[in-house]
Amino acid sequence: MKIFKWICSTIFLVVAVSFFSCDAPKKSTSIEDRNFNKDWLFSKGSFDEGASIDFDDSGWRKLNLPHDWAIEGPFDSIYNARTGGLPVHGEGWYRKHFSIAKENKDKQISIEFDGAMNEAKVWLNGHYVGERPYGYIGFELDLTKHIKFDEDNVIAVQLTPKDLAARWYSGAGIYRNVRLKINEAIHIPQYGTFVTTPEVSKEKALINIETKIANFSRIVSEVLLKTEVKNAKGDVVAENSSTIKVDKESTENIKLTVNTPELWDITSPTLYEAISTVTVDGNVVDRYTTNFGIRTIEFDRNKGFLLNGNSVELNGVCMHHDQGPLGAAINFRAKQRQMQIMQSMGVNALRTSHNPPSPEILKACDELGIVVIVEAFDEWKIGKVKNGYNKYFDEWHETDLRDMIKRDRNHPSVIMWSIGNEILEQAKADGWKLTKHLNDICHDEDNTRPTTIGFNHFPAPFINKLAEQVDIVGMNYWPEQYKSILEKNPDMIVYGSETSSLTSSRGVYHLPIEFTQKHETTHVSSYDVIVGPPWAYAPDVEFDAQAKEPRSLGEFIWTGFDYLGEPTPYGGRDNSTNGYWNDDWPARSSYFAPVDLCGFPKDRYYLYQSQWTTKPMVHVLPHWNWEDKEGEKIPVFAYTNAEEVELFVNGKSYGKKAKGKDLTEIPSEYHDFERGMYKSKYRLSWDVPYQPGTLKVVAYKKGKEVAAKEIKTAGAPAKVKLIADRTLINADGNDLSFVTVRIEDADGNICPVADNLVNFNIEGEGILAAVGNGDQTSLASFQAHNRKAFNGLCMLVVKSTEKAGEITITATSDKLKPESITVQTK
Repeated sequence: MKIFKWICSTIFLVVAVSFFSCDAPKKSTSIEDRNFNKDWLFSKGSFDEGASIDFDDSGWRKLNLPHDWAIEGPFDSIYNARTGGLPVHGEGWYRKHFSIAKENKDKQISIEFDGAMNEAKVWLNGHYVGERPYGYIGFELDLTKHIKFDEDNVIAVQLTPKDLAARWYSGAGIYRNVRLKINEAIHIPQYGTFVTTPEVSKEKALINIETKIANFSRIVSEVLLKTEVKNAKGDVVAENSSTIKVDKESTENIKLTVNTPELWDITSPTLYEAISTVTVDGNVVDRYTTNFGIRTIEFDRNKGFLLNGNSVELNGVCMHHDQGPLGAAINFRAKQRQMQIMQSMGVNALRTSHNPPSPEILKACDELGIVVIVEAFDEWKIGKVKNGYNKYFDEWHETDLRDMIKRDRNHPSVIMWSIGNEILEQAKADGWKLTKHLNDICHDEDNTRPTTIGFNHFPAPFINKLAEQVDIVGMNYWPEQYKSILEKNPDMIVYGSETSSLTSSRGVYHLPIEFTQKHETTHVSSYDVIVGPPWAYAPDVEFDAQAKEPRSLGEFIWTGFDYLGEPTPYGGRDNSTNGYWNDDWPARSSYFAPVDLCGFPKDRYYLYQSQWTTKPMVHVLPHWNWEDKEGEKIPVFAYTNAEEVELFVNGKSYGKKAKGKDLTEIPSEYHDFERGMYKSKYRLSWDVPYQPGTLKVVAYKKGKEVAAKEIKTAGAPAKVKLIADRTLINADGNDLSFVTVRIEDADGNICPVADNLVNFNIEGEGILAAVGNGDQTSLASFQAHNRKAFNGLCMLVVKSTEKAGEITITATSDKLKPESITVQTK
């Protein structure tokens, strides 16, 4: 039996500021990390002297970071539909004027970018200081020798992202957080700690903290390193002090014991705090504050994934990095909300497809208790798109991969390193060599977690031995092969790294139920049958495959949220450019997810919830507004995690149906197999003659009602309803309130086909951050002060200012009753 066992405590660098802070993790106290996001100047275009300190930038636009210039639009068919029909390419410049007091002249000063899209080049006062072509990875540059103290300094950043540098919407600009670091000459450097726990039990946890100390003073110094561990209450539960001689750099392994530890787990994501203090000649020169979690992970061929010794089936999602209408500009609350919505569907795992994630998404997963596969690359040496990562691979892959691991290896949520997705080297007889090379880098930087790849060209990765080079084998869209792979490779551990890929549009129901690839409206029916790309299949097929092969670790569906770009099944492929024609314009974003671009659940959300949650639930579809169809039979589906469901129309019962016994036929086609019908045991269905009124489902367990849901035929649109996800947010200039906008009839029923234009007015201490409606075909601006409803819903996102007070939001629409709500900022 093959068992991979990694027992480790993990940490991430963070100062406990406001819970909803958008700032990335940072150090504290005597070392100064300045939030460097404010008061940048920006302009698109080419500027020969853009790096010069004397360049006249007075006419440039003033803004705060993070910033994504592409989300500002406009949408246009001249841009590639594959990347969202938005201007993700071009040239853009950012400049910032700042001063540093002369008292810092003996300190080490650097700038840290969490990510800049794409091909970033950086100058300080006209001096070139460095670059990073990969927009998804963070980097730090030393500024010390070019700083002018007590004078004006200018940092300049040039970005030249190319069209088709990715297969999805990448965004553009300095889209993640930036910090200016003012360090004492002796300090803990970037990625300076690595925490593991060689032993963990209920009684105690042995903690090893590998701590690096850098010395820029050119003098060998004796330093005192003190490490304290605090529990969630702030009590010191372990501490250690040691004296170290530091030349240029020294690494110290600190060993501590925490008694009766509270383990980090999916159900209880407990975090501790560690404080590393560096003292020289009695003076504190650095204090490094961190949070960490104690937990064990194991991967067993028969038992699956074990967290703290308990078997956990991975109910996972793949997610691209954009935040829908907000674009790529990172915001912690936006990421936190995405993962909270996923968690409410039953998700306990995330795969960061197909690139290193932001620190913010990992922070959210640490706090929520969601395990993560961190992925490095979508390409290696062989490219998939015209301007992909393969252009930089030879020069940058090792640096990028090592930095990703060093940055993220201290997160308790991270359980695997993925070195690639559907890489084309699968088809090469020697592809195993590069796989082994990348695998070895991962193990060199972190021997506490396994490696993986998402393979798709079955059986090539097995024939060419790539699958043998990683610890755990990810299978993209081959559920029927789990059993055969395990039989032929008894030492392998496998899971569904990408599954289903079904497509739909929220609230759209085409009658009769369609089984074709496309529809003339460029929307896809939410009946969620087999409408999608050739490789797609219904979720039911994967549910069945996972149930039949319990040795699989679980699945990661494609995708959790709809995302910008890749408007599959629309858009034709142009092999000459590895891009997409825009024949189906205006399709401009994906249809894959059970949740739309705004975070509104589609019907499939409830299908997954019926399999992945235990709190009694039941869902019914479609809506019950079918003008001119009275007497016609309407297919009605119900999803539940109970035993039986009874359907009522206007109080009349249409009978009970038992889950797993009364089967529903859906197409089973996936890959290039001949179309057939699959009898799903995960759905219940009735054909019901339509009559206006009430559609109701009642779920039963052991004959007792445990859940119910009711839909009513709505009258004409009469009013606008506003519902804020939070009515109290932080006055930090970053926090967000997501406001759902419903079009309702006079009785408060949602109007399920309404498309009224809603206008927004915001007063007080807030600004409009974005609007949206989840319609994959809308070309309206995400930053306008109005939005049409899509099937009864749209959304407004407001952002706080830095002044506490009130935000008053008013929504109006022609001939409808308006509504105002207030959001408090503190």
